[in-house]
Amino acid sequence: MEQPFEKMAEEGVPKCEKPTEVSAPKKEDQDLPKMSPQEFRVYNRMAEHMDMFHENFRRTWNLLYGACTSGKRPAGMSLRAFLNTGLEFCHHLTVHHTIEEQHIFPVLARKMPAFKQELELLTQHKLIHNGLEKFEGYLEECRSGERELRLEEMRELLEGFGTVLWQHLDDEVKQLRAENMRRFWSAEEMRRLPM
Repeated sequence: MEQPFEKMAEEGVPKCEKPTEVSAPKKEDQDLPKMSPQEFRVYNRMAEHMDMFHENFRRTWNLLYGACTSGKRPAGMSLRAFLNTGLEFCHHLTVHHTIEEQHIFPVLARKMPAFKQELELLTQHKLIHNGLEKFEGYLEECRSGERELRLEEMRELLEGFGTVLWQHLDDEVKQLRAENMRRFWSAEEMRRLPM
């Protein structure tokens, strides 16, 4: 079986060097017996891996949104490069969510309610993609010359799905943290999960 995280890498979905604090355990989650460092690595592997992809989305979002709020593109970035950055963001996020929905969520949904269809995480995907499609269409029109890029318009489009995107990036990783995963999966099952 193909590994979904490897598939994301093959599709060019970038990820960061290391996970953020979102994948780290929280004190209120530590009500089960303490894990050894080895057990923690086994149970937290998916959270850390997913968070590295998510951190790249956060960084790109901040670059795009920062340009909108400052009223100017990043220094040294041409209009074409800026639009391509936005379009790559749309493409990578779409690939990422497609792989999750086809390969990761169905496996996790066997035991974890948060990954079942029509519950919060998949509903968040739909809300994100409603706004993402509008954003991508706008960028395509700007790139083709049909429209002139207006950063105020771009900001409104980003804000249309930004809140749910940022919430989703955190919610998904929180579901995959070690403390939650061990409520549903044995260490042996974690080793066999196709991710």
